[in-house]
Parts: sequence; structure tokens; C-alpha cells
Amino acid sequence: MSHTYKYPRPALTVDTVIFGLDVKDYTLQVLLVERAQQPFKGKWAIPGGFVDPGESVDDAARRELEEECGVKNVFLEQLYTFGDPDRDPREHVVTIAYVALVNINDHKVKAGSDASKAEWFPVSRLPKLAFDHRKILKMAIERIQSKVRYRPIAFELLPKKFTLTQLQNVYETVLEKRFDKRNFRKKMQSLGIIKDLGQTQTKVTHRAAKLYSLDRKAYRELEKQGGNLGV
Repeated sequence: MSHTYKYPRPALTVDTVIFGLDVKDYTLQVLLVERAQQPFKGKWAIPGGFVDPGESVDDAARRELEEECGVKNVFLEQLYTFGDPDRDPREHVVTIAYVALVNINDHKVKAGSDASKAEWFPVSRLPKLAFDHRKILKMAIERIQSKVRYRPIAFELLPKKFTLTQLQNVYETVLEKRFDKRNFRKKMQSLGIIKDLGQTQTKVTHRAAKLYSLDRKAYRELEKQGGNLGV
């Protein structure tokens, strides 16, 4: 259904902050694209773009991720709406920001559409960002640091099979704090949401550790009962 509006109105975009984890040194990474067009041509930015007429904002966010950096099939969650009239030099543009957490090894990024490059950057060493994307990224980091304490979003950064050491390293990286090894393991195992797979690591130079996986059914039951991770 088409409409003709008497008065001018803001344009609408979506932007998605995608976090990943570099398991080599356990640094939190964010996926950025180098803009191929003005404004801010040659600058790094959060992947995103304009919402097409008749398109839902969720669909637009997924489409832009695939078009700009080749990432698809990820869980997205809305973060916040940014509507400062001066945030885009072209016109008044309102953007709906999203957050996603992924296992870097599961997604081979590649630039496309209006992006020249797509790369992972440590959140501690970011280049200068276009638009108000530094502000959006700051809020996204604060959101995942808050949410990781009571929801199992940290598991999205891990492979399907992981060790307890890897799990602890993820929480320490995201929350920027250290945990006592014994207490952390006791806490996680007491929740009943991780399954011992009866397997151990292979092709490692150190002593092979046990492998676990997230029991999503058990977590949903914990959630129904009003429980949370309480990390």
C-alpha cells in the first residue's frame, strides 16, 4: 500500500554490531566495513544501510549483513534507536541498531555492495568510525556485558563443543574481570545447562580437556523457573 505524506520525514536505516572472539589471544572483536561511498568514504563503519519500502527492519538488518560483509544466519537483537538529526550529514536519518554475537570461525567475511573491505577489529584498538558509530558500539558493549551475566549469550562466541577453560576465558574477556577457576566451574556445572559430551580435545599439544556443549532445553527450563546464570 502506497502513501503520500504532506510533510517531510526522516529516512530509516539499520546498523548491526557483530561481536566475535579471537580464540588465539581471547580478545573481543567487532566486525567493521570500509565505506566505498560518500559520506565518510574510506572510513570504517558498523555494517548497515537503508530500509527498503515494504521491508521489515529485521529483514533489512539481515539483508545488509549479507550484502555488505557476507554474514548470514545469525541471531539478531535490537539494541536501541538513534535519532539525532545531525548524526548523518546527508539528511535526518534514524537508525535502529542491532547486536549479534558469533563464532568467528563459522563466518567467512567478505566485502560487498557499498563496502570496500570487511574486517574484524579488537574493540580495544578501533579505527576512527563514521557517523555516530563509536557511540552505538559503546552502548552495544555495555549491553552484552550486562546481559552475559544472566543469559547464555556468551556461548554464541564459542564453538559448539568447548572446554570449561574456553568458557571461562569468554566470560573473562567480555566482562573484563578474572574468575576463580574452581568457583567458576562449580557455578556453571551447578546450573545444569552444560552437557559433558564424554569427549576430549584432539590435536592439542597439552593434556586434552573434556568437551561440553550448551543444553538449550535445560536453559529454557531454568528460565521458566525464574532462574538466571548469575555470573
